[in-house]
Amino acid sequence: MTTERESLFAELRRLSPKVTGSLLRMRQETYRDAAVAAKYKLLAAMVVSIAIRCEPCIRAYVRMAYDKGVSQEELIEFLEVAMTMQGCPGEEWAQKAYAAFKECVSGQEQADAVCCAH
Repeated sequence: MTTERESLFAELRRLSPKVTGSLLRMRQETYRDAAVAAKYKLLAAMVVSIAIRCEPCIRAYVRMAYDKGVSQEELIEFLEVAMTMQGCPGEEWAQKAYAAFKECVSGQEQADAVCCAH
């Protein structure tokens, strides 16, 4: 069954095929293993998500980094960057990222771990 959001996206994609869906194509190209491992690019995206305080993005990038094999130690070092750059607000939002990581480790489903799915 198609959701209203999926239906709207399909219609917008039909009306604007060169632009709509570009974000997904950019992500597929950007977050691949190349000179820099994909998990580090995803961790960098997580840090930016913390800086802009986008919880769905934080959860999504943590999930993707976890799926690429990021260790807790690697995650913590990137959270330290976010906290250093953001101070107190960075600590608050870094906690959200760490909670998302713990959910991944425990096998809990992250229903809201979707960042601009298209």
